[in-house]
Amino acid sequence: MYLTTDVKQKIFADYGKSQVDTGSPESQIALFTHRIKHLTEHMKTNKKDLATKRSLIALVGKRKKMLEYLKEQDIERYRAIVKKLGLRK
Repeated sequence: MYLTTDVKQKIFADYGKSQVDTGSPESQIALFTHRIKHLTEHMKTNKKDLATKRSLIALVGKRKKMLEYLKEQDIERYRAIVKKLGLRK
């Protein structure tokens, strides 16, 4: 399994305030990004997997909404997470 408890705790520790900080927008965006990267790799090999494609599109939408929320609340935190994850080029 690609998303174990250890991987989640590492993501939350790196991008959130602590290992148990699962609710902050930064940690949720980082988790979404990790899942999006995994599903993108899956879609490269399985082009006809429509269920995965649908869930990938939904996940990208969730991340976009969370980024918009963070941008409205605190622009500096938004810029920091975008730079750290390398989302905008």
